[in-house]
Amino acid sequence: MGKTLFDKVWNKHVLTGKEGDPQLLYIDLHLIHEVTSPQAFEGLRLQNRKLRRPDLTYATLDHNVPTVDIFNIKDEIANKQITTLQKNATEFDVHIFDMGSDEQGIVHMVGPETGLTQPGKTIVCGDSHTATHGAFGAIAFGIGTSEVEHVFATQTLWQTKPKNLKIDVTGQLPTGVYAKDIILYLINQYGVDFGTGYALEFSGETISSLSMEARMTICNMAIEAGAKYGMMAPDETTFEYVQGRPYATNYKYAVDEWRELYTDKDAEFDKVIQLDVSDLEPQVTWGTSPEMGVSFNTPFPEIEDVNDERAYNYMGLEPGQKAEDIELGYVFLGSCTNARLSDLIEASHIVEGNQVHPNITAIVVPGSRTVKIEAEKLGLDKVFKNAGFEWREPGCSMCLGMNPDQVPDGVHCASTSNRNFEGRQGKGARTHLVSPAMAAAAAINGRFVDVRKVVV
Repeated sequence: MGKTLFDKVWNKHVLTGKEGDPQLLYIDLHLIHEVTSPQAFEGLRLQNRKLRRPDLTYATLDHNVPTVDIFNIKDEIANKQITTLQKNATEFDVHIFDMGSDEQGIVHMVGPETGLTQPGKTIVCGDSHTATHGAFGAIAFGIGTSEVEHVFATQTLWQTKPKNLKIDVTGQLPTGVYAKDIILYLINQYGVDFGTGYALEFSGETISSLSMEARMTICNMAIEAGAKYGMMAPDETTFEYVQGRPYATNYKYAVDEWRELYTDKDAEFDKVIQLDVSDLEPQVTWGTSPEMGVSFNTPFPEIEDVNDERAYNYMGLEPGQKAEDIELGYVFLGSCTNARLSDLIEASHIVEGNQVHPNITAIVVPGSRTVKIEAEKLGLDKVFKNAGFEWREPGCSMCLGMNPDQVPDGVHCASTSNRNFEGRQGKGARTHLVSPAMAAAAAINGRFVDVRKVVV
C-alpha cells in the first residue's frame, strides 16, 4: 500500500518505537523564542547538560518586543524574557536573530525567509502555530516547555503517530477571496476539533495554485482546527521559494530528494474532506472561537448553547446581525498568519489613495524585518502612512497582547491574526478574524464591507 506524505516524512525520522506506541523522532530543526525557552535552558543547567545540537537550534525575539521603540522595553517580565534569551543564546552558542537585526521577526516567518525551513524536515518550536512550516512538506508542530528541554538535551522527541486526514480543495478562488478565507471557512463548517488526532494534508488544484505565503496562512491555522500538524506536498513553487535563501546551501543536492515527497496515488487516508471554493465568500468571525464565523452575507447564527450566549455577551452582538453591522474601532494588519509581503501588498492596493476612517485606529506590523525592508523598498510604508495607518517595527504585536500593542476594552478589532479568544488582544478586546484585504477595506470604511466589490 502507498504512503501519505506525512507517513513518508514521519517514518524517515523514527529512531525507535513501534507504530501505535510512542515513537522517538529525530528533530532536524528547533526554533525558539523568548517566552517558552528560559525554563528549558535552566533545566539543562540544573542537570549539568549541554545543548545537544546548537547548530540545529535558532532563536528569535518576537512575542514581547515593542513595535514602536523596540529597545525601550518597559514591562519587567518582557524585558527579562528577552535579555534571558540573549544570554542563553550566548552561553549555549545558539544563533539568534537579535533585536534590530535584519533577520529578526516572528519565528514562523524567520524560518522560511532564511531557508531554514525545508521540505522533509521535522521542525519543532515552543509555539502552537509551528504547523505553518508544514506548507513546505515538513512535519512541524508546537511543543511544551518540558519538550523544548528534551529536544535541547537529545535532539529527539517522543510522539505518537496521528491518523491522516486529507482536505482536497478544488475550484478557482473568486476575486476578493483568499487563503485565509479557506481555512476560516473550514473551521466554521467543521469546528475547532475536526482535526484532533489527525495530521492534515491540504491538497488539490486550489492549493497547488497558491503562493508559498498563502499556503503558510492555511497551515498556520491547522492548530485552530484541533490538528497538531498541517502539511502540503512540496512542488516547483516550493523549490523556487527555498532556492537561494541564506541557509538553503544544500539546495542542489536536496531538491531531487524533495521531489519524492508526495502522497502516493494508492495511499489511503483515514478521513477525507472535499471543498470547492468556486463560490466561497469572504469570512468574518463574530464570536470568541475561530469556529464562530460566517460568510460575509450570512447573518450571525441563533444561540444554541451556553458558549454561544457567552460569546454574544462578550462581543456585544446579537443573532441575526451581519458583519457590516459591527462598529469597529481598531484594525490590525500583522501576525504570523498574515504579515508577509504579499499580504501587505494586497492590503496596500485597497488602501492607496484613501484615508483611514475617523473612528478607526489602524496599525500595520510587518512580521519580520525582512518583510519591513522589502515593503519599504516598494514604498508600501508611505502608502499606509499617507492613508493614516501606523507603520510599526516587526513582532507578534497585537496578535496576543503580550506587548504594548493591545485593543482597548470593549472595542471591536478587524484582525488578520489567528485567534479571537476572550482577552487575546487585550482585556475585553473584541476580535474579528479576517483576510488582509477585508481588514484594509474595513479600515477605510469604518466597518466591514464586501471586499469583492472593492478589489478589482
